[in-house]
Amino acid sequence: MPDHRKHRGPHPYDRRLFGDDVLARLSHAVEDLSWLLSRRYAAASALKLVGDRYALRTRQRVAVGRCSCSDGDATRRKQHQVSVHNLPGNALWIDGFNVLTTLEAALSGGVILQARDGCFRDMASMHGSYRRVEETARAIQILGERLAAWKVSSCRWLLDRPVSNSGRLKTMLRETVRQHGWDWEVELVPDPDAVLVKAPQVVASADSQILDRAAKWFNLARGAVESKVQDAWVVRPTSRE
Repeated sequence: MPDHRKHRGPHPYDRRLFGDDVLARLSHAVEDLSWLLSRRYAAASALKLVGDRYALRTRQRVAVGRCSCSDGDATRRKQHQVSVHNLPGNALWIDGFNVLTTLEAALSGGVILQARDGCFRDMASMHGSYRRVEETARAIQILGERLAAWKVSSCRWLLDRPVSNSGRLKTMLRETVRQHGWDWEVELVPDPDAVLVKAPQVVASADSQILDRAAKWFNLARGAVESKVQDAWVVRPTSRE
């Protein structure tokens, strides 16, 4: 089915699924799932167990899964995280779709999850396709402004070549670079994850598979949302970071 969305905003039922009255239940679910993951339970079966226990709907289960991680993973990620104060002069390799879709969602009023590891994650699932929305240009502008303010020396954007419309996004990013003179390089690669986990530079992503292996990473999506999208709908089903 063609994707005709103009925004990456909330699902019609999200106000009910993520309202204040259910946050305590979601928080307990994140705690329980993280406890199970810390004891090496399989992620899928552990999420089903927790989801059934708390009678969670499908989108709530997705949110709990994206917010949870084991104690070991949380510690490892924190140890390898680079603060904004250490960014000046550093090059940044960016997980393009991962960062951009979260900011697009924040700008359009979608649910933004504050996960146990401190990352901001959205609820979007691309399933091999990407569609530009009305917030895309603004999201790119915000990222450029923040990266310049943080004095990042250069950026290397990595986009998934197999994702449809990745070439169009690459063109859009390059046009923005020409307008502002930012030192950005934009590449289409078969698998950005495989490149980013071996990156010698600081990586910008909230993908757990990348954060668990990258030598250095920066919480770009969260930094951009907190500094430029003050009215973002941030759901915090965990009190830990």
